[in-house]
Amino acid sequence: MTVKNTVNTWVALPLRNRLSRFAREDDGLVTILALFMIMMMVAVGGIQLDFMRHEMERSRLQAVSDRAVLAAADLDQMRDPKAVVADYFAKSGMTDFLSNVVVDDGLNYRTVTIDASKEMDTQFIGRFGFPTLNVPAHSQAEERVAKVEVSLVLDISGSMALNNRLSELKNAAGIFLDTVLKTENEDLISVSMIPYSEQVNAGPMILDRMRVNKKHDYSHCLEFADDEFNSAALNTSTTHDQMQHFQWNYDGRNNYRDDTICPRYSYERIAPFSQNSLTLKSQINQLVPRAGTSIFLGMKWAATMLDPSFRDINNALVNAGHVDGQFYNRPASYDDPETLKTVILMTDGANDNSFRIRSNYYDSESEYVHWNKYNLWWYLRNEVDYRYWSYFYYQKYNKSLGNTLLSNICDAAKAKRIVIWTIGFEVHDDDVPAMQNCASSPSHFFRVEGVELSEAFRAIARQINQLRLTQ
Repeated sequence: MTVKNTVNTWVALPLRNRLSRFAREDDGLVTILALFMIMMMVAVGGIQLDFMRHEMERSRLQAVSDRAVLAAADLDQMRDPKAVVADYFAKSGMTDFLSNVVVDDGLNYRTVTIDASKEMDTQFIGRFGFPTLNVPAHSQAEERVAKVEVSLVLDISGSMALNNRLSELKNAAGIFLDTVLKTENEDLISVSMIPYSEQVNAGPMILDRMRVNKKHDYSHCLEFADDEFNSAALNTSTTHDQMQHFQWNYDGRNNYRDDTICPRYSYERIAPFSQNSLTLKSQINQLVPRAGTSIFLGMKWAATMLDPSFRDINNALVNAGHVDGQFYNRPASYDDPETLKTVILMTDGANDNSFRIRSNYYDSESEYVHWNKYNLWWYLRNEVDYRYWSYFYYQKYNKSLGNTLLSNICDAAKAKRIVIWTIGFEVHDDDVPAMQNCASSPSHFFRVEGVELSEAFRAIARQINQLRLTQ
């Protein structure tokens, strides 16, 4: 067949046959599909790259805004907050991106709000009608000192005489008081200072307003039943026994009686609901090391003085002129959103053994007078046959029971959302868990030595003046 005939035959084929054959041909389809997929991948990758760049720029701008707003809202810095913000942006090379700064100042707070933005040129999505993307940042920070009730619990036991510990404590406590009791916090923050050793001297002002089985006027300590450590509240339905007044922790070589189990001097008493930094520091500076250690008793008083069950006693102290009138009706209710309740519990040791005179030798006025006149061990060594010494006393507490009671009262306080800070000052490793477990969290426990004590108190004071990033 000639070429001419072949062409004629092909041309003469019906249109339907030619279309059918074309449809069956698949040469080159994979190449077209691959090119399409590559183009889509490039486009999607380009879009992703633009958005990644956008997020990176947003993170940088937000980070500068957050740092600037935190610094500007700090009540301790004296510069104009807007100038602080501008300085942060200038040093970051972002001055042109700062849009707006709003400062709201009050007696006990400062709120700073920042808005910033920049336009970022796009490389790929501009082909789809988006030549730029807006990069926004918004930050707001507030430092606010709401009403705060503080129980400051200070260890003045005999071991505080070692290694200049008490001097370090006096300095550290002074720093704490100066930090929280500022002029701008007036009438907002109250501090109840609770010195403790083997007992806590509540003082006559407090004991006279409680139901107490009073026995003497030599000192003013109370005995709590063990089950009272299961609650932060003061059991107002019971009559508490007044602690015996006598000298124990001495070897009896003489009739020394200045180191009684219950602290006896006025500067060793609880100072309730005060905002007078000078008065509190003056009292702290008089403290001297004495007797043993009962951390759980210090903590019990600390929690009780934050519990609403103590309110009637405090109100009576206000009415008598012993506490500032601005603190009437403190302690506040636990559900008061304007009030923070916190304990700072410090020790340099551990719960210790503690003894009492048996009741049959401490049950009359003449015996109260007798044990005020004589050191127990001096009297036993000089007046009593050694075979009968143990008849005169018994052990009320030991370390194990003390740790249990401490754990119980700490748990009870934390259940009421009282914030507990604990400080172990040059404590032994074995004594760390008791204080660590008492704290509200691991970050609320400080283990320090020497001058680090001041840093711990300073850090806690700053946390009380809490700086919050609110947005």
